[in-house]
Amino acid sequence: MTDVAAFSFDKLVIFGVGLIGGSLARALRERSEVDGARTVIGVGRTAASTARALELGVIDSIASLDDDASLRTALAGADLVLLAAPVAQTQPLLERIAPFLDAATIVTDAGSTKSDVVAAARAALGGRVGQFVPGHPIAGRESSGVDAALPDLYVGRNVVLCALPENTPAAVEHVAAMWRATGASVHEMTPEQHDRVFASVSHLPHVLSFALVEQILNSPDAALKFSFAAGGFRDFTRIAASSPEMWRDVCVANRVALLDELDAYTAVLARLRAAIEASDGAALEAVFARSRVARTEWQAQRGTPANAAGDAAK
Repeated sequence: MTDVAAFSFDKLVIFGVGLIGGSLARALRERSEVDGARTVIGVGRTAASTARALELGVIDSIASLDDDASLRTALAGADLVLLAAPVAQTQPLLERIAPFLDAATIVTDAGSTKSDVVAAARAALGGRVGQFVPGHPIAGRESSGVDAALPDLYVGRNVVLCALPENTPAAVEHVAAMWRATGASVHEMTPEQHDRVFASVSHLPHVLSFALVEQILNSPDAALKFSFAAGGFRDFTRIAASSPEMWRDVCVANRVALLDELDAYTAVLARLRAAIEASDGAALEAVFARSRVARTEWQAQRGTPANAAGDAAK
């Protein structure tokens, strides 16, 4: 179990109070290790989403993205700001809030790509980019929205921070302490390393999952196939229930690394196709055996039961 560190905050402003932002708010408000006033203000694209967050007690109050006075009041004296919105919205959001940010406020994000987010932050914040600490919590569920938020979503999960040269050690540590207070384990990578790694282990699997469902949808007997789909289909396509908008943005934002992974995967598929066409059972078994051993070792390292279905990786 991840050690949970003490953390204190007075005001947190979350842009996008859905599963990720809502779970952070619940963790920081409901876990006993967190001190301070613990006021959480939510800003959403729709009045309904933030109203629901307020109704559930996930946030204390609502601010409007379109109202200067509302934003100014929400951001005044904020310790932290979290951007939990699709990555394509990073630059417009930062440009919108920049005039209202206190010099001591630290901004972080929860985006699944980092090189594009860093570029967006530099464009939006300029010389104040040191206030922005790029981050990525590796957690999720098939369900989305604030109703799916859990106070223990991040317990035992990894969070990656991609600190900038302009970030002070204190700013990075404050964001790291926030995530550790949720029960997460914090790690650091460069933005480029992050995007290569997650193109392989997160972005590509999502594309493949969506692709399989699309393939079946396009077949003339799709209804019949879906009616007989069982455990294998369920496990492989579970993450195809994820947000289409978010994964659209992720694929476009990380297209260079993702295309490399798609090309490498296509090459493996071509090898398997050739082996199947040639009835080369030995070649197929060799690939399957290597994959089985590798996945078993991965499960053992994570302490995951072989038959457990984990949460959708974000």
